[in-house]
Amino acid sequence: MKKIFTLLGILFLTITQSVAQGKTPPPETTVMDDVLNAISNAVFFSIPIGKFNIPFVLIWLIVGALIFTVYMGFINLRGFGHAIAVVRGKYDDPNDTGEVSHFQALTAALSGTVGVGNIAGVAVAISVGGPGATFWMILAGFLGMSSKFVECTLGVKYRDKHADGSVSGGPMYYLSKGLALQGKKQLGKVLAAIFAVCCIGGSFGGGNMVQINQATRQLIDVTGGKESILYGQGWVFGLIMALIIAVIIIGGIKSIAKVTDKIVPFMVGIYVAAALFVIFGNISKIDDAFAAIFAGAFTKHAAFGGFIGVLIQGFRRAAFSNEAGIGSASIAHSAAKTDEPVSEGVVALLEPFIDTVVICTMTALVIIITNSYPMASQPNIQGIELTSKAFGSVMHFFPTVLSIAVILFALSTMLSWSYYGTKAWAYLFGESRAADVSYKILFCTFVVIGSAISAKSVFDFGDAMIFAMCFPNVLGLYFLAPEIKQDLAVYMGKIKGMRKAK
Repeated sequence: MKKIFTLLGILFLTITQSVAQGKTPPPETTVMDDVLNAISNAVFFSIPIGKFNIPFVLIWLIVGALIFTVYMGFINLRGFGHAIAVVRGKYDDPNDTGEVSHFQALTAALSGTVGVGNIAGVAVAISVGGPGATFWMILAGFLGMSSKFVECTLGVKYRDKHADGSVSGGPMYYLSKGLALQGKKQLGKVLAAIFAVCCIGGSFGGGNMVQINQATRQLIDVTGGKESILYGQGWVFGLIMALIIAVIIIGGIKSIAKVTDKIVPFMVGIYVAAALFVIFGNISKIDDAFAAIFAGAFTKHAAFGGFIGVLIQGFRRAAFSNEAGIGSASIAHSAAKTDEPVSEGVVALLEPFIDTVVICTMTALVIIITNSYPMASQPNIQGIELTSKAFGSVMHFFPTVLSIAVILFALSTMLSWSYYGTKAWAYLFGESRAADVSYKILFCTFVVIGSAISAKSVFDFGDAMIFAMCFPNVLGLYFLAPEIKQDLAVYMGKIKGMRKAK
């Protein structure tokens, strides 16, 4: 194990030194870009339908979310009010098993989804698919609430409880343990292993490099662009962030939750307030904005192949943003203090609503209302820069505020994904101190790498790794959904009994 630490240390120093010396060039095509693009192409294989090529992964997620919505009796609607009550602590019991409260579990999971995907991802979707992509993002968020309910309920139900009071849960555990109880032990093991590998890759890609990359770009943009002291030296900011993350993640989920339950509500509040300021400041344009969204959702002439293209962009960015069906959030929710798995599943369905239906929609409205999206035709306008310019056209100071928000969102997202990756790593290599430290060294190394490579390859790799997690996860959910439906009926019966007793 000492040899592993030595090699990891050498890797970390080599990467940081090579970046510092300019061996890793800024946003130009590199061998790294070619590797990341190859991985992306492998995951996003398409199925020809008519004259369109639709990524199979989107069909997989959309169909799954739709099936779970109908099969669970539209839990995304009927469970909404109860979810808010649970988050407020109405049903909390301090003696329940777990490490964090319902609210902390929700914010920890939200910190993994609310971030660059809401700010930069929405801009990417509208840039390519036009305003109509917003409609499909909202629909994807609504359906994704049901997928999130199923996977997070299972995360708590099949979690491992350790002697020190800590817990480990997520798809790795409910795939292996849940399917074993159905006589599908080997299938469960294979699916769990595949998920764990993809989760580790996702933690390095979408949960790490995408976040730091876009935060670095925004910081450089507001500090002078090409004249910025950080231009071509983004690795410096990446190294600073890596050190901050290293200090926080040493304490595990409790330490992470203490940070995220403060950062997430604060930054979401600031971001939503700013979006509302722009929206209500242009109240006369609201009707036109929604008209553009609905008309663009079904247009035959929109960018990227018309109706199908807009739908693909909307669902793709929404899935990346809220991660419903991906399975990652169930790892955080499995740490919640509760002996009622369904209660945490109900809490989890709030995530896609907050993340996609609320925050992504507000971002889209700001971009559309300010008529900023045509600028995406300019090759130098990418992701976060587009959203920044949209806000800045109304509030000239906001790009600076957005930089702070993006950095904090990126930080909270990376913290959550470091936890997801740690648990997946532990599942494969064991719950040892050595394994834990080795993963965290690698994670911090990728923070530095992500701050120095091009945005396109980072987004492609981030998408690929995170979306790959959905294949084993959703397949397992199909097998396990019947028992969750039964658990839901029993749980709702208990809640009704408690209400009548009062």
